[in-house]
Amino acid sequence: MNKRIAVALLLVLGMVPAAGLHAQQQTATTTFVVKAKVQAVCDVTATDLDFGTYNAKDASAKLGTTLLQATCSPGSTYNIGLNAGTTAGATINSRAMRPATGTTNLSYQLYSDSARAVIWGNTSGTDTVTGSGTGVAQPHTVYGSVPAAQSVPAGDYSDTITVTVYY
Repeated sequence: MNKRIAVALLLVLGMVPAAGLHAQQQTATTTFVVKAKVQAVCDVTATDLDFGTYNAKDASAKLGTTLLQATCSPGSTYNIGLNAGTTAGATINSRAMRPATGTTNLSYQLYSDSARAVIWGNTSGTDTVTGSGTGVAQPHTVYGSVPAAQSVPAGDYSDTITVTVYY
């Protein structure tokens, strides 16, 4: 029996150091914050505005439309502006297409409404178009008009408009 007591005693003593380690183990905790700042972003696309063939003998203006699409971060507000174009001397209130050859310009205008009463400009909050971002493309129609009875030489006329999104 002494052997059994000795083996039992050895087993108990063998467990003591392991039990002592577990009893002595302590812990400490803390927390930390995970954060990020999401920056608002916008993208804009545009299709060309082609008035087609202009005839100075037509009694009414030549009308056309094109589509802009603004894709902005959800919840962000934005303004879309259109500049005066690249034709020398043109302004927001007096846009013009220049001829491929020659010097006589063809007047036109861009509007933000289908009645073609509100000129679409480039001063944020004044003559621009506002929108609210949803994360998907938001359509904005540009309404154009070439006034009737302009006496200009035959040929191809063009201008380039820069679209700016303020957000």
